[in-house]
Amino acid sequence: MKKIDLNSYPRKEHFEFFGQFDEPFFGLTVEIDCAKATQFCKEEKISFYQFYTFQILKAVNEVPELRHRLIDGEIFDMEEVHVSSTVLRDNKTFGFSKILYKSSFAEFAEGMKEETERVRNSSGLQLIPGQHDVIHYTATPWLHFTSISHARHFKFKDSIPKLAVGKAVEKEGKRMMPVSIHAHHALVDGYHVGLFYEKLSDYLHNPNT
Repeated sequence: MKKIDLNSYPRKEHFEFFGQFDEPFFGLTVEIDCAKATQFCKEEKISFYQFYTFQILKAVNEVPELRHRLIDGEIFDMEEVHVSSTVLRDNKTFGFSKILYKSSFAEFAEGMKEETERVRNSSGLQLIPGQHDVIHYTATPWLHFTSISHARHFKFKDSIPKLAVGKAVEKEGKRMMPVSIHAHHALVDGYHVGLFYEKLSDYLHNPNT
């Protein structure tokens, strides 16, 4: 974790301006063509869900602004962030997980499998308070959405990006998957979100592990 010097921070005025908002989060949903990634996963016999989660987290980590967090009024670069994902149990309740980022897909997938099984065999929300080095993440593979909102506790000073992925559907010869991101505008602008989508689209269009 590295502290950002506000005196040399190029977005200092943006940080001070949007940091005063009652609702500083903004959100976008973009459909990404995942046809090649889907085929790649079938051929390699790997989980498509694990694969696109890995690519999403990889893209997030490559955009510094999406690693920035607001802590006690100051900005910190987490330097590496992980994924706090919802895990659905057989009884249709869910718990929260923390899946560590790894540069190797094989290592990430193994860690994701172990953490998913742990949460599935637990009860309750499995909350991990006080963590900043994550993205909040969920997938709804049974729903293809065009927009999404998130429950928010406005008295809680939250700056963690929230990402959601929906069902992929066939459209005009492509396989389109909605990917939503909500980010704190004091730390992130539309340009940075655009970089994230550009990287993710490239990783899913040119898949490899």
